[in-house]
Amino acid sequence: MTKKKTRVELDLTRRDFVRVAATAAGSAVVAQAVTTGPLSPFGELKQRQVAGEPANGHPQGEHHWGMVINLQTCIGCEYCQRGCSATNDVALDKHWNIVLPDQTSNGRRFFFSRPCLHCQHAPCVEVCPVVATFVRDDGLVMMDYDRCIGCRYCEVACPYDARKFNWEERTDENVLVPTWGVPEVERRPRGVVEKCTFCVHRIDAGLAAGLVPGVDREATPACVNICPVGARVFGDLLNPDSPVSQVIAANPTLRLREELGTEPSVYYIPAEEAA
Repeated sequence: MTKKKTRVELDLTRRDFVRVAATAAGSAVVAQAVTTGPLSPFGELKQRQVAGEPANGHPQGEHHWGMVINLQTCIGCEYCQRGCSATNDVALDKHWNIVLPDQTSNGRRFFFSRPCLHCQHAPCVEVCPVVATFVRDDGLVMMDYDRCIGCRYCEVACPYDARKFNWEERTDENVLVPTWGVPEVERRPRGVVEKCTFCVHRIDAGLAAGLVPGVDREATPACVNICPVGARVFGDLLNPDSPVSQVIAANPTLRLREELGTEPSVYYIPAEEAA
């Protein structure tokens, strides 16, 4: 019998987090406290999961934007990283997309890549004391740079290391421009945390123009468009006919650290074990 999914409300107050942060010896300790400790916003969630009541992470809007990354297909070329960093004018030491070599349990080599996973129960959102980061109705986890106070709570709370802090005002020249793309958004100011947005500017402009994200290139994230082997697929997870939904339906997939109940919007087709 399939059990009905129920939404679990998670609450971590600013006072609770400050108490944890004040007693921590460093950011690693803080990160552990806010993701697995007794004051973690996932504490109640984990108890409910043990009882067989998983979280309902579906957004409330018309769309839920998501991505599939095929680890069997990815060749580690880093095109996704370069295209993202050029299009979003990202500093070379703060890539929003990472690409790392890895291997399966029996030694087969593959490449792992990771954007922001746009979690529906996002720990970064739970710990932000000024609501500078939030989940939109379409599932995108966004930053309000005008509200961000640079406390970095979101950075240490993220289980996926998907957020980067701007320590200095950027005056560098982006060496990836124009070979890998041209900036389509403004640089973020000093003193804020930034991260992958799924190229939200393309999604919103594309929808306004009647385009379909994941189908029309102008409305699709740069990392998806530039991949030479089609290892990334994007689209609406709520639409069973979208490219991303079709890929998920046709392949075994997993999501990173699902035991935390974060409900990521990025799915992975795992690398095959060596024969």
